[in-house]
Amino acid sequence: MTNHDDAVAVRPLTLAWVSRHLEVGERIVRIEALHGGITAEMRRLTIGTRDGDTRDLVLRTFVNMQHAEDWLNREAGALTLLAGTGVPAPGLVAVDPTAAHCEYPSLLMTHLGGRTVFDDEGLETRVPLLARQLVAIHALRPVERPREYVALTTADTVVTPKGADAAVWAAAIDVIRKPAPPYEGRFLHRDFQPGNVLFDVPPPGSADARVTGVVDWAATSWGPADLDVAHCSTNLALLHGPAWGLRFAEAYEEAGGVLAAAASERLYWRVRDGLASSEEVQLVAQPWREAGRTELTTRAVEERLDAYVTALMDALG
Repeated sequence: MTNHDDAVAVRPLTLAWVSRHLEVGERIVRIEALHGGITAEMRRLTIGTRDGDTRDLVLRTFVNMQHAEDWLNREAGALTLLAGTGVPAPGLVAVDPTAAHCEYPSLLMTHLGGRTVFDDEGLETRVPLLARQLVAIHALRPVERPREYVALTTADTVVTPKGADAAVWAAAIDVIRKPAPPYEGRFLHRDFQPGNVLFDVPPPGSADARVTGVVDWAATSWGPADLDVAHCSTNLALLHGPAWGLRFAEAYEEAGGVLAAAASERLYWRVRDGLASSEEVQLVAQPWREAGRTELTTRAVEERLDAYVTALMDALG
């Protein structure tokens, strides 16, 4: 094996477990850490095949995570369900949700080509692609529904950013004190955002960009399409500015997606997701900085969130 760096090394029991799920005559020839994940260690494993070629797998390991078993079972279930649907998701190779074989709960899956893109450049092309991909996910009708969505944020847990207009945020918090509007259930990714979508971005002047994969299916749920749209909208607003957060819902509808009929209902979900982000700005911004968006300090992202929530409340008024 060519890579023995402690930072990327796979633990011995896990290595043995992975090896048992390879084809006869295959071996791991390289291990590389993948960055950008918040909750899990991610490794790309390059596998040498019998004919001298290579293929890649991805190993996800949850270290010190309370609900790892639940998350891995749900992701394994989602990947099994997605196989053959046309949605570009990884293929499940093996899962050890209780760490019966590995040092920690782990999941092994196929590796998808492409990369995450966080740049402002090319966004006009990528937003419609994101919207079309999300419409395709919401069109899935699984025989067995995933669990109902969970919204953890409450009026009491919202963190109003420093310097924000207190009256605007108080009004936004009042929006989520109300009961959730009625909705038609859909199959949700539940964390659909640029960090979980892979693109093949060709050089300038060649063919258009395309989505090559959607990853991180551990939070798959059943709930309103508006919730997934709201989550991607918030992320776009924080990454690229509030106007892009407002634009995404339009792109989703242009792609054939159906949102709640009443404007107040659509805004409920968008405000709810925006306020949810207030609790984890630091967590959200860090992978973006690691990916090269060094200007997205926690403070800069807070300011964008404030501007986005203000824009939503202006639309509500």
